[in-house]
Amino acid sequence: MPQVAPAIETFASIKVVGVGGAGGAAINRMIEAGVDGVEFIAINTDAQALHHSKAAEKIHIGKDTTRGLGAGADPSVGQKAAEESVEQIRDVLSGADMVFVTIGAGGGTGSG
Repeated sequence: MPQVAPAIETFASIKVVGVGGAGGAAINRMIEAGVDGVEFIAINTDAQALHHSKAAEKIHIGKDTTRGLGAGADPSVGQKAAEESVEQIRDVLSGADMVFVTIGAGGGTGSG
């Protein structure tokens, strides 16, 4: 009888990032569905939305720009918030072999 080799334990580091309300909802759904083998990261300007995120890692961007109140469907506010927090974003993505970003392009944070 042939022997089965042991499973290989080395995997790529995959991060799935949900940006804004729609992106956050998408990763919450993935987490609920039991998607595993990836690290989920929620990024948002809206502090309350981040509080409800199921992601293990949460990044509140644009604290000075939005004061935690969201981007108000204004992509320029979302862009400014991301620029304000670029080092936090870089830090959380470091070491990834692949990064998938999910957004909804109808609001401010994900669009910016």
